[in-house]
Amino acid sequence: MLFNSYIFVFVFLPLVVIGYYWLHKLEKPRMALGFLLLMSMWFYGYNSVEYLLLLAVSIILNYAAVQQMTKSQELWKRRFLLAAGIAVNIGILFYFKYYDFFIENVNAVFKTDLKLMGIMLPLGISFYTFQQLSYVIDSYRGECENYSFLEYASYVSFFPQLIAGPIVYHNELIPALKDKANHRPDYENLSRGIYAFALGLAKKVLIADTFSKVVAIGYDSMNDLNTVSVLTVMICYSMQIYFDFSGYCDMAYGIGYMFNVRLPINFNSPYKAASISEFWDRWHMTLTRFFTKYVYIPLGGSRKGRLRTYINVMIVFLVSGIWHGANWTFILWGIINGIGNIFDKIFGRFFKWVPHAVGVALTFGFSTFAWSLFRADSVNDAEFLWKHMLKRGNNALYQPITDIFNDILEVKILCRIGIGGLVEKFPFVPLMMFIVITLSACFFMKNTQEKVENMRFNTRKLIVVVVLIMWSIMSLSDVSEFLYFNF
Repeated sequence: MLFNSYIFVFVFLPLVVIGYYWLHKLEKPRMALGFLLLMSMWFYGYNSVEYLLLLAVSIILNYAAVQQMTKSQELWKRRFLLAAGIAVNIGILFYFKYYDFFIENVNAVFKTDLKLMGIMLPLGISFYTFQQLSYVIDSYRGECENYSFLEYASYVSFFPQLIAGPIVYHNELIPALKDKANHRPDYENLSRGIYAFALGLAKKVLIADTFSKVVAIGYDSMNDLNTVSVLTVMICYSMQIYFDFSGYCDMAYGIGYMFNVRLPINFNSPYKAASISEFWDRWHMTLTRFFTKYVYIPLGGSRKGRLRTYINVMIVFLVSGIWHGANWTFILWGIINGIGNIFDKIFGRFFKWVPHAVGVALTFGFSTFAWSLFRADSVNDAEFLWKHMLKRGNNALYQPITDIFNDILEVKILCRIGIGGLVEKFPFVPLMMFIVITLSACFFMKNTQEKVENMRFNTRKLIVVVVLIMWSIMSLSDVSEFLYFNF
């Protein structure tokens, strides 16, 4: 089920919030938690019962492994259960996400003809697998309480963060769900949650999905693009993935507030970063901290000299690229970002004199270039796109791009009220204005967490919420998945 769908907005979300607090009001906390678990399962299994069964089996196996680990007093048994738990989780993830990619490369290298399975990627498998890996490892380290199965299953399947994060640790969610102070509605939190949800929905539906139309045309017509068109498409994808993921994070964050749960911040205005290292401190923050805790630090972190530090950084970004998808584009994207981070660690101190605005611009340019590889279907496609950056042509923006953008309802309305002549003479103006406005928002405006943190709900914010939700709902006819559902 999608956050940006009629059934979620009008049926599921009101039903789950009202039912959860009603059962708590009847003083039935276990029933309330069970209701939340069942609703989360409905949310996940809405489009695929098979993948719901996979999630259920994964939860049962991990909980059973941890229970046996907790009971065991012998170190070798605990180590065996840890290794088995890690192997099963990684094995399931490998089969569903990487098996066909692995076989394709074996066939290419060894000239074999092994059959591909055509396996569809289960939604959210990377996220709930990592979440359960953290639970298994923390249990081995003695950092977990002895949670009940109901508590653990509710933690893994909590629907706001189930499909695209944030990656939440057990001690961030289970205690919040158990806390009796959170079992009654807090109207300030509800108002914060609704406000954050409205902002996130607008980011996804009104901004990210609009940019996606331009990006799709560009990547489908690379042979016809010139320098201006390629740069426009690359910037539009940078904007699309920013507002798509930011929108999801805002909605997840807002829904958490509705349940009196403070989900960890996962997105903190990354395009305000003035270096590559800072960018990754702001983008997908819970994935970065996961790799830091469970990969970078166990490898030695920065404790074993500079060379080992650089190797560890590259390993982390290589793993991050692999995590994002079964394609060489993701692997090379991870390597490029790893090189950028190592460069920053080696030479960053020599560039302290560079004005902050210049650092932000350079970082945005670097990430935008890297995103173009991330979006491409293959490395060859990415190379083809980059070559067309040098194809000057007449330097006019590719007409189908302007046509599809000017066909959106908002531009049509603007044309009706007085700018039709300008658009007819300069058809690229609406898109350029849209890019400038959204870029300015990325660079200068407060993010949703900053707006929500200490906000007071008033008439102005009520108007904003109503307008954004109604405007977004009017645009839901073109419902699209969030980009991070693919990872």
